[in-house]
Amino acid sequence: MKVQALVLGAALSVAALPSFAAEGLDLAKASGCLACHSVEKKVVGPAWQDVANKYKGDAGAKAALIAKVKAGGKGNWTAVTGGVPMPPYSPRVADADIEKLVTFVLGLAK
Repeated sequence: MKVQALVLGAALSVAALPSFAAEGLDLAKASGCLACHSVEKKVVGPAWQDVANKYKGDAGAKAALIAKVKAGGKGNWTAVTGGVPMPPYSPRVADADIEKLVTFVLGLAK
């Protein structure tokens, strides 16, 4: 039931996103990201809009976030996650797809 609610919430969020974001959200679903994240609300990890807003204008953010998604880690969002670490997604998710996912997330900045 909880998974269905998350998928429904993600689907509703797609309607509010620009058309380019649909591909990013589809990739996030296929990669398992929605188990812990959503666009607008904290699940286990931070909402992606919060991530995008935190790193808006940071020239090194894309490379740093790609590395974080590949290797996993904790400490950057402890107040949000309660210390729950993000697992590594490389090599399970291809490097090119991780770059697309990070680009998608950073594109959500307001």
